[in-house]
Amino acid sequence: MAAKLDHAVINVHYAMDEARSLFQSLGFQLTERGFHSLGSINHLMMFGNDYLELIGLPIATKGLPPGRPEVMSAPVGINGLVFKTDDADATFAHLQARGMAGDPPKSFSRPVVLPDRTLDAHFRTVTAHAGIVGGGRVYFCDHKTPELVWRDGWQDHANGARSISEFVVVSETRADQAARLATLVSSSVEGTDDRLTVPIDGAKLTVLSPAAYGARYGPLASPLADRRSLFGALVLTVDEMAPVLACAHQAGVSVLQKSDSLVVRIPAFDCVLEFTAGD
Repeated sequence: MAAKLDHAVINVHYAMDEARSLFQSLGFQLTERGFHSLGSINHLMMFGNDYLELIGLPIATKGLPPGRPEVMSAPVGINGLVFKTDDADATFAHLQARGMAGDPPKSFSRPVVLPDRTLDAHFRTVTAHAGIVGGGRVYFCDHKTPELVWRDGWQDHANGARSISEFVVVSETRADQAARLATLVSSSVEGTDDRLTVPIDGAKLTVLSPAAYGARYGPLASPLADRRSLFGALVLTVDEMAPVLACAHQAGVSVLQKSDSLVVRIPAFDCVLEFTAGD
């Protein structure tokens, strides 16, 4: 069976306060700020089986060597494509066998404040080699304490968001990119020409040419600039479109209304979100 999406990451560097306020105004419920043992900070937007993560670094550490250089060295924007695993060591062996392994499994934690106590959520992650998938970091996450991440009440969003249904990658070498993604997640490549799809469990990865990406998102598309590949958009399933539009107007972001979806662009964090109503 193909891999299952765990979460997507938006890198905000030192602007976590601004990012939190903006995503709240877009109708997302954010978890309390997390402080990783590795030195990064985060807020999560939880859905049924996956989630969206804002990751950054404490403003108090600005000007100092970053605790997580891979966060600071990456551009602001959609920067993490993360799949589920229940065995980081086996996943690392899988990646090694395919010549796709990055760093060995890494363990870390963060405190989670509950009504009656504080407990540590524990994770193990293993990365794919940086040269395998262009556009950002790709890794697998082994949740050792999922009950501290998926909590009742954390999945209710004013905009009705309930899952990540599609992760959009833009690449000048789309055929090679799609083939590498398919190998990475034990799937196949579908589609032809400018739009290729790699099905995964419960969602899909779409690889677009720059022209097809521009045609899909028009003036809201993120500029490729000098990049040959980027993580171009996240597609979120919502209950209905009206709350999304109301939240987008409240947030003051640019909106593109399409026949079957609504697209917003968040320039401060070079991020495109597309909302589509699902059953």
